[in-house]
Amino acid sequence: MIRICSTEDVPKGTVIRAEVDGTPLALVHGSDGGFYAAHDECSHASIALSEGEVEGCTLECWLHGSRFDLRTGEPTGLPATEPVPVYPVEVRDGDIYVSLTPSNGVTR
Repeated sequence: MIRICSTEDVPKGTVIRAEVDGTPLALVHGSDGGFYAAHDECSHASIALSEGEVEGCTLECWLHGSRFDLRTGEPTGLPATEPVPVYPVEVRDGDIYVSLTPSNGVTR
């Protein structure tokens, strides 16, 4: 697990971009209170998901409106049909840690 930032750096309902060892991450503080990490690229059009909107446990791509479940990486709204990699997140002592091994087996 790699420390990304403090939980205070990601207010509830927002997303920030981080990069770890060349892997772009969209780090999300879901409106359910959980923290999530996904590959920061829409599987439909190679757009940064970190520029999208958070709703519950989903992240929407701003360009075409594809939506992804942050727990599974699966698309929940067209036009995307392929999942994005999602990564395990742990919160320890107010800091957010991410593993770069996708929890859903999807690789980029």
